[in-house]
Amino acid sequence: MKADLHPNYSEVKITCACGNVIDTRSTLARDITVEICSACHPFYTGQQKVMDTAGRVGRFDARYGRKK
Repeated sequence: MKADLHPNYSEVKITCACGNVIDTRSTLARDITVEICSACHPFYTGQQKVMDTAGRVGRFDARYGRKK
């Protein structure tokens, strides 16, 4: 293996806007700030609103005469 080929892999902290802090490792070598994480994202917290896509498809089909 060649010497000095790979970047340094150091410990960093990822800080979310909600205050959650995640300790990980990265080649970036500096702390990272993100706007959303798994602790506050609606998909992971169960607060995600499910849209009625079947109703939209049905209205599209009715409007443009498509049949199933």
